[in-house]
Amino acid sequence: MGFWIIALGLAALCCAVLTRSVLRRRAASAPAAFYDLQVYRDQLKDVERDLARGVISEEDAERLRTEVSRRILAADAKLNGDDAGARAASRPSMVLLAAVALCLIGGSTWIYAQIGAPGFDDVPLAERISASDAARANRLSQAEVEQQVPRLNTEDQADPEYLDLVNKLRQAVATRPDDAEGLALLARHEASLGNFSAAHQAQLALLQVKGDDASADDFAVLADLMIAAAQGYVSSDAEKVLRAALARDPEERRSRYYLGVYMLQVDRPDATFRLWSDLLEQSRMNDPWTATVLNRINEVALRAGVQYDLPDMPGLFSGPTDEELDAAAQMSAEDRAAMIQDMVASLSARLANQGGTSEEWARLIRAHGVLGNADQARAIWEEAQMAFANDDAGLTLLRAAADDAGVLE
Repeated sequence: MGFWIIALGLAALCCAVLTRSVLRRRAASAPAAFYDLQVYRDQLKDVERDLARGVISEEDAERLRTEVSRRILAADAKLNGDDAGARAASRPSMVLLAAVALCLIGGSTWIYAQIGAPGFDDVPLAERISASDAARANRLSQAEVEQQVPRLNTEDQADPEYLDLVNKLRQAVATRPDDAEGLALLARHEASLGNFSAAHQAQLALLQVKGDDASADDFAVLADLMIAAAQGYVSSDAEKVLRAALARDPEERRSRYYLGVYMLQVDRPDATFRLWSDLLEQSRMNDPWTATVLNRINEVALRAGVQYDLPDMPGLFSGPTDEELDAAAQMSAEDRAAMIQDMVASLSARLANQGGTSEEWARLIRAHGVLGNADQARAIWEEAQMAFANDDAGLTLLRAAADDAGVLE
């Protein structure tokens, strides 16, 4: 509340300064008749003084009084006319002044409400870093997190034959705890059942068996399973695993993504932005982290105080080609969706944020047609018609795509 009082007080002070300036300018611009009146009144006094000293006669004095009085009446009439005109002319100035005051006070309040943080005190950088360090020091361990979150388990919905095979795998690994291949299979299948806690325990046992031969990818898989078991929370133990993966391979992309998540959770968006912006330039749309990074990186950049534009990279924003779409049309529904969905998402993201050519819009319409997304294909076709209303060639291409997608009306 104190901030708003100060801010509004400063805005009111600025308005007062502007008002005073306008009023002083009006006072300084008095009409000539005003000064004429002062001169004529002084002349009347001079007549009386001259008469008293005997310089002029009573007859001359009366004549002079009459003449000066006539001039005073004329000047007064002119002054009254000028005042009326000045008052009329000042009304637009006062209206403009009121509008400026309204914009100054109301506009500044609106802008702050949009881009500021009402209700939050200013926190110096040193205090923010200190608070982040405290959050990291007090980070929950993996065991503590898993005790607090509900466990996900889909064994009840699993195919009985598949579940029987997993149980046999569990028994086999229990009898051969040093079987690296068995541990890797167990971690994978426990994860597919939603048993992420058991999965990361199997993956940890695999790393212990491999010892120094464990790769950065092995550590990244372990961290992934731990974070899944914690339902997105990056525990202090998971952070150590992520850093172990990056120590073996600083370019390990999954670990860089999750370390960015961790930094965001401990209120270090600046570190997250550095990790994710570099990662995005090395990623493709079908990477599992790309969609999340694309959706959040602008917000992260804003919190980090960085002006950021999404990179224009063919590897990131490439959409499905016509050949890929033709090939996908011959696939099963599941395989077709798996092949195209990621590429469609990347092309949609670029067209929504940066725009594109009519060929790219046509490709997106066809892609949604192949996927069976008739409503989305129709919506894109309608939007494209407005975007390319003055491009006959582009509309022809788009109309053909809409026809192929079955949404041409």
